[in-house]
Amino acid sequence: MTSSATVNYHVHKDERQCFELDAGGIAGNLISPELAPTRVSVADMRAEAEPVRFERDAVEFAQAPGAVRDFTGDSWKDLYDQELTALLMDRLGVQEVVVFDHTVRIDDPKAIRKPARNVHSDYSEDGAKHRLIDLLGTEKAAEWSGGHFAFINVWRPVEHPINSAPLGFVRPSSVASDDWILLDLIYPDRKGQIMGLVGNPAHAWVYQSKMTPDEVVFFNIYDNQGLPSIAHSALDMVEDPNVTTIRKSIESRTLVRY
Repeated sequence: MTSSATVNYHVHKDERQCFELDAGGIAGNLISPELAPTRVSVADMRAEAEPVRFERDAVEFAQAPGAVRDFTGDSWKDLYDQELTALLMDRLGVQEVVVFDHTVRIDDPKAIRKPARNVHSDYSEDGAKHRLIDLLGTEKAAEWSGGHFAFINVWRPVEHPINSAPLGFVRPSSVASDDWILLDLIYPDRKGQIMGLVGNPAHAWVYQSKMTPDEVVFFNIYDNQGLPSIAHSALDMVEDPNVTTIRKSIESRTLVRY
């Protein structure tokens, strides 16, 4: 079954483009490069006979009930990190997991962190290698680089099933290499780099309808042995116009060693 949604693709330009985050020192103040709103068809994996698989598609949806329900404050982090570590070890067979960031996103104009509505992936190759060193230090990063490591994100609905702005993904097999562009992330105190995706009618979009807090989607951001990075974005669509719950989610970034 397919639905339609609007996504914001990036555009090719001669100059390097950037996002300015927390611009002017104001938390949540975002200055975006030019985006191209585009209507796309999205396949619902809940209705498909052949689901997406991480080892083939760089994304997978899974049942993952957990003990953590309240993501306010900081007291939940240790337990949730343990749950994510167990999940990735079980599902992907990884040997080591470093959970290094959590972002709660709320689809509300007053929220500091809103759903990301640009088609992107979180790291370029250079960005991933620098982040590895930032997290592990030079010596340990060199050790990990000699084996198989990856950055994997885990996304989960919070409080309610997702009714609007679900997270959508582009199958890597439908993406051409020149669909990707480098984008700088400029913070008040540091600079990063991500990959933005330019529109292409060949892109095959997927999502899972009405995801609940007992479900997660885990997806590949960078893999040093070649699994593609997957483009993703919040989808501007509504499942049921009679439901008014606000889309709330938590995205956790992890570094794993196979």
